[in-house]
Amino acid sequence: MLEVILRRGSAGVFLAILLGFAVAAPNFLSLGNLANVFSQSAILGVLAFGLTCVIIGGGSNVVAGGLDLSLAANLGLCAAVFSRLNNAGLELWLILLLTLGCGLAVGLLNGLAVVLLRLPPLLATLASMNVLAGLELVLTENTVVSTDSPLLDLLSSGTWLGVPALAWVLLLTAGVLTLLIQHSAYGLRLHAVGEYPQAAEAAGIRVPGYVLSSYALSGLCAAVAALCSAAFFSGSTTGSGDMLLSVVAIAFLGVVFSRRLVASIPGTLLAALLIGFLINGFQLLNVSSFWVNGVQGVLILVVVAASSALNRGAQS
Repeated sequence: MLEVILRRGSAGVFLAILLGFAVAAPNFLSLGNLANVFSQSAILGVLAFGLTCVIIGGGSNVVAGGLDLSLAANLGLCAAVFSRLNNAGLELWLILLLTLGCGLAVGLLNGLAVVLLRLPPLLATLASMNVLAGLELVLTENTVVSTDSPLLDLLSSGTWLGVPALAWVLLLTAGVLTLLIQHSAYGLRLHAVGEYPQAAEAAGIRVPGYVLSSYALSGLCAAVAALCSAAFFSGSTTGSGDMLLSVVAIAFLGVVFSRRLVASIPGTLLAALLIGFLINGFQLLNVSSFWVNGVQGVLILVVVAASSALNRGAQS
């Protein structure tokens, strides 16, 4: 019964939010505003895709399962690396390679800490979050590092078929990861590793390797999100850690948009858009953005509590 309520209730809540804002703010459902929501959701959405990969590979247990709390800090560091290298006059291809390499390296280090050192993901990524935040402060000297390049101009103001470039980044990233995670042999094995690690190991699947790969994907997502952030803010900006609550809320909220109530890329995309519509609707109604944080906290509590109840019911 609870499972049915979560599945159908989540869609009902989504529609109710859309209708409520549409009535209160006449321009809410205009094509221009919808495109703006997709564009503004790109940074948080791509970050949440990375966290979803880790949750799938490590399991949905909040304490002992897959978790990456360093994603937002990784974004901040990658954005700082891109901005500093771009201002130094390096070739764009090399800057992109080093920025993506930075995100990937952080993801691999997190994965190695979990796989080889057997640290709980919660503690391992919490520690790396603080290290990355410190490195970002060193690179930026705790200031905004402005930069400009044709790539950032394209991402910030470019459009195709009337859809902003950042929205395309969100949708293309979701499409690629959906094919990889939801519709490939690799994705099937990654789900098996997260849900039934002992059975996966008995079947000959190299569990540590797949867990490590999920953190690598998470690091790459952080680097892609950093490029979106640099385009949106015209460089590296402080306060990237403030995104963490939204990223966690989106990743766990995405569970209720999947058929089996497990983490999935399409579910995370819907959750990212839901949070995006909430933020946008509050902005149109001149409601303080602090309310969004409160709503996200409530959503995390509801989803985690409901998932725990379902797990207890399945085990009993």
